[in-house]
Amino acid sequence: MPQQDNLSDSNSTGSDPSVFFLTGIPGLESLHLWISIPFSSVFTVALLGNCTLLYVIKTEPSLHKPMFYFLTMLAVIDLVLSTATVPKILSIFWFNSREISLNGCLVQMFFLHSFSIMQTALLLAMAFDRYVAICDPLRYATILTNSVIAKIGLAALARAVLLVLPLPFVLRRLPYCRSHIISHCYCEHMAVVNLACADTRFNNIYGIIVAFFIVGLDLMFISLSYVKILRAVLSLASKEEKLKAFSTCVAHLWAILVAYTPVVLSSIIYRFGHPVPPHVHILLANFYLLFPPMMNPIVYGVKTKQIRDRVLLLLTGTKDAGLGSNK
Repeated sequence: MPQQDNLSDSNSTGSDPSVFFLTGIPGLESLHLWISIPFSSVFTVALLGNCTLLYVIKTEPSLHKPMFYFLTMLAVIDLVLSTATVPKILSIFWFNSREISLNGCLVQMFFLHSFSIMQTALLLAMAFDRYVAICDPLRYATILTNSVIAKIGLAALARAVLLVLPLPFVLRRLPYCRSHIISHCYCEHMAVVNLACADTRFNNIYGIIVAFFIVGLDLMFISLSYVKILRAVLSLASKEEKLKAFSTCVAHLWAILVAYTPVVLSSIIYRFGHPVPPHVHILLANFYLLFPPMMNPIVYGVKTKQIRDRVLLLLTGTKDAGLGSNK
């Protein structure tokens, strides 16, 4: 079989050290064609949803506000995360195209991890946006100016690049004299590190520090923002005011839940779920990449009246009740 020939060639002593082979989902190779159906469907919805979101925000003047600028950045991140990984995954499922060069692998890994870090930064920025809107609404326009939003976006980009950039250079210098088979659908950092036949303590420690630094600090500040938001909401006089104020946070809370839940579950399973089959780990890792880009535009489209009205206007020529309020 071509699959077996490719994999055996990658293990031979004369194999090209700059070429690696992705396995897809180990143990489920016979089901790759069927698995590709939900993968391609989710990918298509993610592309259409995020592109529609970007178009709506760009063309609708009433959406040129801080919250929607942050949402634009999140949509771009979702598109990059999807397009950096899913096309190669589908080529494995459809054409058994498992080969990937070392340079291509490192580039994919860089985009995957750097934009994942940017995603958490944007979720933190959106939590800050909701905090200012609810806790200090009179100063909202003066605090979140266009220049401040641009600086936040650049800071998120710089932090991600600076934290991830050392990894490809370190991995590029490591010898890979063992198997060149990456037991994954894409070039995840630790999946590549495990193939090196050298001391990889730096990669292991650095990866743990970055993950703890990013997830730990960002989640801590997001939680702090929502503690203050909750206090402000509970101090409002009427029930209607409380519901209206908190409803503006629902879409963002869902985005946080969708982004962080697979990460936490994957971490727990990786450390404590040793009897769990490898394909469960990999399916969960793919879920983390595919599900948020698909769900974010849907949730924001459903929960945000301005976006919902504009999409309905594009699709049917009608709208709910104007483009003036945020539900």
